[in-house]
Amino acid sequence: GAMSVDCITDLSDNTSKLLEALQLSHPHELDARRSLGKKKMLSLNPITWQVPRIVERCCKHIETHGLQTVGIFRVGSSKKRVQQLREEFDRGLDVFLDEHQSVHDVAALLKEFLRDMPDSLIPRELYAAFLSTASMEAPAQLATLQLLLFLLPPCHSDTLHRLLRFLSEVARHAESSWGPDGREIPGNKMTVSNLATIFGPNVLQKEKPGEKDAGAMSFEDSAAIILVLQRLIEHHQTLFTVSPDMQRDILRRLFQTDPDVIDYLLRRK
Repeated sequence: GAMSVDCITDLSDNTSKLLEALQLSHPHELDARRSLGKKKMLSLNPITWQVPRIVERCCKHIETHGLQTVGIFRVGSSKKRVQQLREEFDRGLDVFLDEHQSVHDVAALLKEFLRDMPDSLIPRELYAAFLSTASMEAPAQLATLQLLLFLLPPCHSDTLHRLLRFLSEVARHAESSWGPDGREIPGNKMTVSNLATIFGPNVLQKEKPGEKDAGAMSFEDSAAIILVLQRLIEHHQTLFTVSPDMQRDILRRLFQTDPDVIDYLLRRK
């Protein structure tokens, strides 16, 4: 599922929109007017983590400035400021999010990006398979979820892992705590269940945004989506860890069938 190219223009029109959103190159390299004869090696390297800049910077901003913000992802934001940030990212600008940006605006931007992606974070062809795990008992449920995660393209897998790690950190600060000086540190009130309720429909989508019936969802599907995302948040570390036995088995098989792939996997590991 990996791809290695020397130039953005080498990417076909059918390439995943999520890969386009990675924006791993400098803005001027996306300029169609640049000379095609002057190719430069770009940093579109599948061995690095393939997480879109907008996702990484939104998560980092909230981890730095918003973990104690009560009602994060639930409190309203400025539509004008969110739209401005969205347009800056869309233009390929190197947008820096610092303490001057509202945490609620950044939170809304992250939700919008995940909601409006042409390719949903969990591919739509796997929607039914992921939802079917909601009725399973552990540990079969976790084993099945892990196998389904192995089917995700690298950029989807990397981005989902970053998002789940971030949501787990937000949930870790849900309850109030006491600092070393005895002062109370307020919790953000966003439990795993609350976060799964908010992000579930953005991560697991049956229809594309804007399509007919895209907003319609049965109660059973809605409940299953929340439960599945809750499990993904709670167990993301285990689910994204490949056991040594499985690694050895895969490498043995690849050595016989696709030895060229082994170098890529070992470097990515």
